[in-house]
Amino acid sequence: MTVLVEHYVSDSRIEEKKTKEESGDELVLGGGFMVPKSKETDEFDAPDINFLGHTFRDYENGESERQQGVEEFYKMQHIQQTYDFVKDMRKEYGKLNKMEMSIWQCCELLNNVVDESDPDLDEPQIQHLLQTAEAIRKDYPNEDWLHLTALIHDLGKVLLLPEFGGLPQWAVVGDTFPVGCTFDPTNIHHKYFKENPDNNTPKYSTKNGVYSEGCGLDNVLMSWGHDDYMYLVAKENGTTLPQAGLFIIRYHSFYPLHKAGAYTHLMKDEDREDLKWLHVFNKYDLYSKSKVHVDVEQVKPYYISLINKYFPAKLKW
Repeated sequence: MTVLVEHYVSDSRIEEKKTKEESGDELVLGGGFMVPKSKETDEFDAPDINFLGHTFRDYENGESERQQGVEEFYKMQHIQQTYDFVKDMRKEYGKLNKMEMSIWQCCELLNNVVDESDPDLDEPQIQHLLQTAEAIRKDYPNEDWLHLTALIHDLGKVLLLPEFGGLPQWAVVGDTFPVGCTFDPTNIHHKYFKENPDNNTPKYSTKNGVYSEGCGLDNVLMSWGHDDYMYLVAKENGTTLPQAGLFIIRYHSFYPLHKAGAYTHLMKDEDREDLKWLHVFNKYDLYSKSKVHVDVEQVKPYYISLINKYFPAKLKW
């Protein structure tokens, strides 16, 4: 059944207020979010540790209950994400028949979501979206498409909610990877792939698997989750975001590629160009996570104006 949600429309397209207050080594943006500032470049400075006191993406520290939960998550993900499972999920959710609503209303839905796969974050997702977007907005003020891409990149996590089928966490979040070919050792907790049925299927267990070298990532099936779902939503609803924005949305969790350099044999030249923007984005997506909240109402008019620029008023989800 399709649920219709009323759309919020802002008549005022407010020009961005670049009110910045210097405070030591931090830059306070209009939404109240403090961005660590590099003394050398005057740009966003990635911190060394997260708010828990650990290095970012630390999957080896098993002392905390949260870390143990993250490992259990990846065990389930690596066993369950098969080539056939991904094909079934893309077919089902590609119908886009779950709901109709605006981008901003989807942002608000994420107040009900916490990503159990993330060892660096236990905040509602809307804060992570705005923290990422505001940090990018400071360093790339003229790339408004990148601000919006940051805001919406995780919206596919609504798949966790009952209205969207209430998929388990392992089918929505976490690092992504190609299915239909061998599981590269750079994948987090790679050992659990041994129990994945595809691992013992000859056509799926070679370097290229069902693909050909240089075929392009758009011809590769990725493990199912919020990345691919939001890519389908944006594309099928006719967004005017540039291709680099869609690439970021679809592959921002593909850490084996953009952090470890794996699976590059499947890329084509256009992928390599878009990957440059993904490397820019990833710095802000990963390191801007903070306990300092953005004032949502203060920044809302700016992001509503971008949504109206690049998306229709209502989208099918």
